[in-house]
Amino acid sequence: MRQDDTGLRVSRRAVLAGTGALVLSFASRDLFAQHVPPTLPNGAEAPQLPGSLQKTPLLDAWIRIDAEGRITVFTGKAELGQGIRTALIQVAAEELEVAPEEIELVTADTARTPNEGFTAGSQSMQYSATAIRHASAQVREILIAEAARRLGVPPGDLRAEGGRIVPPQGDPIGYGELVFDQLLHVEASPDSKLKQPDAYRVIGQSMPRVDIPAKVTGGVAYVHDLRLEGMLHARVVRPPSQHSELVDVDTSRVESMPGVVKVVRDGDFLAVVAEREFQAIEAMRALADAAQWREKPNLPDQDRLPEALQALEREVGTVAEAGSPSFSGQVFEATFTRPYQIHGSIGPSCAVAVANEEGLTVWSHTQGVYPDQDAIAEMLGMPVERVRVIHMEGAGCYGHNGADDAAADAALIATAVPGRPVRVQWMREQEHAWEPFGAAMVTKVRATLDANGRIDNWAFDLWSNVHSTRPGGAGSLIAARHRAESVTPPPSRLQITQAGNGDRNADPLYVLPNKRVLWHFLPDMPLRVSAMRALGAYANVFSIESTMDELAIMAGADPVEFRLRHLEDERAREVVEVAAERFGWSSEPLPANRGRGFGFARYKNLAAYLAVAMEVEVEPETGRVRVVRAVSAIDGGEIVNPDGVINQTEGGILQTISWTLYEAVTFDNTRVTSVDWSTYPILRFRDVPDSVEVHIVNRPGQPYLGVAEAAQGPAAGALANAVRNAIGKRIYDIPLTRERVRQAIGV
Repeated sequence: MRQDDTGLRVSRRAVLAGTGALVLSFASRDLFAQHVPPTLPNGAEAPQLPGSLQKTPLLDAWIRIDAEGRITVFTGKAELGQGIRTALIQVAAEELEVAPEEIELVTADTARTPNEGFTAGSQSMQYSATAIRHASAQVREILIAEAARRLGVPPGDLRAEGGRIVPPQGDPIGYGELVFDQLLHVEASPDSKLKQPDAYRVIGQSMPRVDIPAKVTGGVAYVHDLRLEGMLHARVVRPPSQHSELVDVDTSRVESMPGVVKVVRDGDFLAVVAEREFQAIEAMRALADAAQWREKPNLPDQDRLPEALQALEREVGTVAEAGSPSFSGQVFEATFTRPYQIHGSIGPSCAVAVANEEGLTVWSHTQGVYPDQDAIAEMLGMPVERVRVIHMEGAGCYGHNGADDAAADAALIATAVPGRPVRVQWMREQEHAWEPFGAAMVTKVRATLDANGRIDNWAFDLWSNVHSTRPGGAGSLIAARHRAESVTPPPSRLQITQAGNGDRNADPLYVLPNKRVLWHFLPDMPLRVSAMRALGAYANVFSIESTMDELAIMAGADPVEFRLRHLEDERAREVVEVAAERFGWSSEPLPANRGRGFGFARYKNLAAYLAVAMEVEVEPETGRVRVVRAVSAIDGGEIVNPDGVINQTEGGILQTISWTLYEAVTFDNTRVTSVDWSTYPILRFRDVPDSVEVHIVNRPGQPYLGVAEAAQGPAAGALANAVRNAIGKRIYDIPLTRERVRQAIGV
């Protein structure tokens, strides 16, 4: 990476001033502020700006064109492996009428890009792509208008093509010739002249991912690959358990070890800095041996975790209700559980930081550069404008893993050795034990059928916390908690929103005349938790879809037909029908020890629709479950890059198979004990299905719907239902381990 790309020799003023004819504006600092539209006569409000333009309305915060016609597009969203860079380039290229390779995309950087908060919740297309598309369309029309003014012709006589404005007669004018001073330093309009689907050249076409080449050729693809001049290496010594206290440590031997530059201690935060990476690892191990900790055995009995979670309930909120549920006659009633699970990033968390006279610069695979900037500034007591956070990819995240904590580690250590970049990478056991876990949950369902075999009463109770403790304050960071001047995280609050978090997808999309959905809120959890892919939707949809199959059995109905009789949303019905048709769904019995299952949900009840059918085989003697094939259908609105949607859906299905069959954090009364891949098993290549199909129901011209997390809940339900179909018994607890399968079979 070039020195100027790192920001080490480029000041904020120089970056923002830019080169050429167009000046890039400052990004908005107010992460959660809403754009307030002007008031119109008679109290009417102006139409809202689309997507993230509401928070950052200036066009030149999104699109920059220099005097040579080079186009740079800015997004506050981060590439996390979901392929968003490629899709955003396609959107901009389509509306600007240039080839995708003519677009340079700059992703999340607090000194350069708009503040779009977190890259989370499958919202990048909905917010950032929408903003970029509208901004690009408006920039195109501004360029056409400027060319019309210069040529003295009506704008309607001109067209944009290949980075030029083309008149009916005469020479085209390049974009770079048209831009001047503050031409694009204007607020966006709520109305944009968007291209129609029948005129698309780029949108809707599969395009090779732009982030892949460096990953397969050994280039600088991840923050782990970043190497800066004079860079030091650091390792953190973590406590043996979450509530440990550092009693004493003799650092003299470590300080004399080869290559050691400094031992950093601040309260319970302990780290070592060395010239070379392996020197840092050896010094870390020696420092760990020298440290004396006081531990507290305050974790619950793992075998009674569901009871422990229910005992933590402090408040109950109503998520949804309709009619007056009453239960009599034949009632289906069940309790489902999900354990703590980890993100399981194959590459442990990593960050690089440098502190100098200009301030502090941090390179991190955080999902929110601006929130992380705020948290690090608070932790260090620095003005926020003196902290810059630049996103670089990491080797997997799927939610709030250790990325932000590694960034805080690097920032704190860098201030102890100013002037030299410091690289911090976690060890595998640290990643497994210290990343924020996906939250354990308990759900309970009660339901009855009417005389026509339709659900007439439904009660769903869930026990969960908020699922997200992402940075927004220093208390979210391990380093800030462990410092002598410890920062306590703010208390969590019950908040029921449309998108949901712990309660996400707890309210089924099915038509239920009498229902009640309650969230039994847990303000605290025994183990540290935060956002993991799909938040509460994974466990909630698992429970709902398992119940739908049991009710279908009670009604004597086919599981797919039973779902369709409870769906009125035509788009929902279509993905169910497409998945069933492409799978070759049938109620005919399969060979012994084989089963089929189905699952459906609309993610958050406002994002992508997804249905999936699975076939499994079960070995009764061992309890081994293998998914033979999976066939899905997804409706994500208008699809920009079909291959990207297929990639994300396939990945979601495979990850869900891993979660549902294998993954669970283990712990004793003091420590987390699942600290490597043997104690925390994941899906292996030998267990991958023979085939995974994704069929896209495209909706050209419709709004973008988030797709990246849509598969998690339906795939879990389909897998559980397939196992139930194969062995004739329902397993209510995730994961569906070999032991639980054998127990259900009675072996």
